[in-house]
Amino acid sequence: MDWQELTDLTRGQPFVVERVRLTGTGIAVEGQFEPPQLAQLGADDQVFVAAFVRSHGSIKEMERIFGVSYPTIKSRLNRIATQLDFVDTDPAPTGADVVDRLRRGEIDVAQALAELERSR
Repeated sequence: MDWQELTDLTRGQPFVVERVRLTGTGIAVEGQFEPPQLAQLGADDQVFVAAFVRSHGSIKEMERIFGVSYPTIKSRLNRIATQLDFVDTDPAPTGADVVDRLRRGEIDVAQALAELERSR
Protein backbone atom coordinates (compact mmCIF):
# COMPACT_ATOMS: atom_id res chain seq x y z
CA MET A 1 0.00 0.00 0.00
CA ASP A 2 1.38 3.44 -0.85
CA TRP A 3 0.68 6.81 0.81
CA GLN A 4 -1.98 7.77 -1.74
CA GLU A 5 -3.96 4.60 -1.03
CA LEU A 6 -3.58 5.17 2.70
CA THR A 7 -4.75 8.78 2.53
CA ASP A 8 -7.68 7.75 0.31
CA LEU A 9 -8.60 5.03 2.79
CA THR A 10 -8.44 7.32 5.83
CA ARG A 11 -10.41 10.11 4.08
CA GLY A 12 -8.56 12.83 5.96
CA GLN A 13 -9.12 11.31 9.38
CA PRO A 14 -6.14 11.30 11.78
CA PHE A 15 -4.22 8.03 11.93
CA VAL A 16 -1.14 6.53 13.54
CA VAL A 17 1.27 4.01 12.12
CA GLU A 18 1.80 1.11 14.54
CA ARG A 19 4.39 -0.96 12.74
CA VAL A 20 7.37 -0.05 10.58
CA ARG A 21 9.41 -2.68 8.75
CA LEU A 22 12.77 -1.86 7.22
CA THR A 23 12.83 -3.20 3.68
CA GLY A 24 15.27 -6.03 3.11
CA THR A 25 16.39 -6.37 6.72
CA GLY A 26 13.54 -8.19 8.39
CA ILE A 27 13.66 -5.64 11.21
CA ALA A 28 10.29 -4.36 12.38
CA VAL A 29 9.55 -1.73 15.00
CA GLU A 30 6.18 -1.55 16.72
CA GLY A 31 4.73 1.39 18.58
CA GLN A 32 2.64 4.43 17.77
CA PHE A 33 4.20 6.74 15.19
CA GLU A 34 2.46 9.86 14.00
CA PRO A 35 3.14 10.38 10.30
CA PRO A 36 4.76 13.67 9.25
CA GLN A 37 2.36 16.52 8.61
CA LEU A 38 2.85 16.44 4.85
CA ALA A 39 2.00 12.72 4.80
CA GLN A 40 -1.27 13.52 6.56
CA LEU A 41 -2.40 15.74 3.68
CA GLY A 42 -4.63 14.23 1.04
CA ALA A 43 -2.89 12.84 -2.05
CA ASP A 44 -3.98 15.80 -4.22
CA ASP A 45 -2.61 18.28 -1.69
CA GLN A 46 0.67 16.33 -1.46
CA VAL A 47 1.03 16.57 -5.25
CA PHE A 48 0.23 20.30 -5.07
CA VAL A 49 2.87 20.93 -2.37
CA ALA A 50 5.46 18.92 -4.30
CA ALA A 51 4.71 20.93 -7.45
CA PHE A 52 4.99 24.17 -5.47
CA VAL A 53 8.41 23.16 -4.14
CA ARG A 54 9.58 21.96 -7.57
CA SER A 55 8.50 25.28 -9.09
CA HIS A 56 10.55 27.11 -6.41
CA GLY A 57 7.40 28.71 -5.02
CA SER A 58 6.49 30.41 -8.28
CA ILE A 59 2.76 31.02 -8.31
CA LYS A 60 3.00 31.95 -12.00
CA GLU A 61 4.49 28.50 -12.71
CA MET A 62 1.78 26.86 -10.58
CA GLU A 63 -0.86 28.68 -12.66
CA ARG A 64 0.72 27.21 -15.80
CA ILE A 65 1.06 23.67 -14.37
CA PHE A 66 -2.48 23.42 -13.00
CA GLY A 67 -4.21 25.71 -15.52
CA VAL A 68 -5.87 27.83 -12.84
CA SER A 69 -5.78 31.47 -11.75
CA TYR A 70 -3.61 33.22 -9.17
CA PRO A 71 -6.49 33.48 -6.65
CA THR A 72 -7.13 29.74 -6.97
CA ILE A 73 -3.48 28.92 -6.25
CA LYS A 74 -3.39 31.34 -3.29
CA SER A 75 -6.65 29.95 -1.91
CA ARG A 76 -5.35 26.39 -2.07
CA LEU A 77 -2.03 27.36 -0.46
CA ASN A 78 -3.91 29.10 2.35
CA ARG A 79 -6.17 26.07 2.88
CA ILE A 80 -3.17 23.71 3.02
CA ALA A 81 -1.31 26.10 5.34
CA THR A 82 -4.14 25.86 7.89
CA GLN A 83 -3.51 22.10 8.07
CA LEU A 84 0.19 22.49 8.89
CA ASP A 85 1.68 23.58 12.20
CA PHE A 86 3.99 26.56 12.08
CA VAL A 87 7.63 25.68 12.62
CA ASP A 88 9.37 28.35 14.66
CA THR A 89 12.70 28.90 12.93
CA ASP A 90 13.86 31.47 15.48
CA PRO A 91 12.81 30.15 18.89
CA ALA A 92 13.38 32.18 22.04
CA PRO A 93 16.67 31.34 23.73
CA THR A 94 16.52 29.01 26.69
CA GLY A 95 17.73 30.10 30.11
CA ALA A 96 20.80 27.91 29.67
CA ASP A 97 21.60 29.59 26.32
CA VAL A 98 21.40 33.03 27.90
CA VAL A 99 23.61 32.00 30.84
CA ASP A 100 26.18 30.48 28.46
CA ARG A 101 26.33 33.69 26.41
CA LEU A 102 26.68 35.69 29.64
CA ARG A 103 29.59 33.45 30.78
CA ARG A 104 31.34 33.87 27.44
CA GLY A 105 30.98 37.66 27.72
CA GLU A 106 28.79 37.95 24.60
CA ILE A 107 26.12 39.83 26.59
CA ASP A 108 26.08 41.74 29.85
CA VAL A 109 23.87 41.10 32.89
CA ALA A 110 21.25 43.64 31.83
CA GLN A 111 20.91 42.03 28.36
CA ALA A 112 20.71 38.57 29.92
CA LEU A 113 17.94 39.66 32.27
CA ALA A 114 16.05 41.31 29.40
CA GLU A 115 16.29 38.13 27.26
CA LEU A 116 15.17 35.95 30.14
CA GLU A 117 12.19 38.24 30.75
CA ARG A 118 11.20 38.18 27.02
CA SER A 119 11.37 34.38 26.89
CA ARG A 120 8.76 33.96 29.65
